[in-house]
Amino acid sequence: MKLARNQVTGCVKPPRRRAGFTLAEVLAALVFMAIVIPVAVDGISVANRAGVVAERKAIATRLGESMLNELVVTGDWETAGQGGSFDDAPDGYSWTLDNQAWDQDNMRAVTIEVSYPVRGQPYTVRLTTLLDASKRTQQLQDQRQIRNEETALEAEE
Repeated sequence: MKLARNQVTGCVKPPRRRAGFTLAEVLAALVFMAIVIPVAVDGISVANRAGVVAERKAIATRLGESMLNELVVTGDWETAGQGGSFDDAPDGYSWTLDNQAWDQDNMRAVTIEVSYPVRGQPYTVRLTTLLDASKRTQQLQDQRQIRNEETALEAEE
């Protein structure tokens, strides 16, 4: 190996190396990239799936809340075992209604369960409310009394 002498100081210095990467450095970088890229792509896929699930869960919650309100207002909540699909929703959203006795004060626990798929996996959202069954019973009794009175009036005529 030929050494060059510094002309100012007179010291011997090694020859200058060319700038660049060695084969080992390039191979190490490629191995590192081969490990990092699949992990990063998988992370992006998981984040995308979480976003889709969150979006569809929000839609399912809005649909379930709307259907539950409709069932409460119309009084159809008393018939358990109802179900169906939503007319104004994307495909795959369906609902079922459950009506259970509550252990206090003649209340009923009315639950609507909305099911929806995300990439072939089923997901559900449950919304529950408590309703006073005694008020509904009183309304039904009042309606029966009115019908009986109407029938009695028709019989008198």
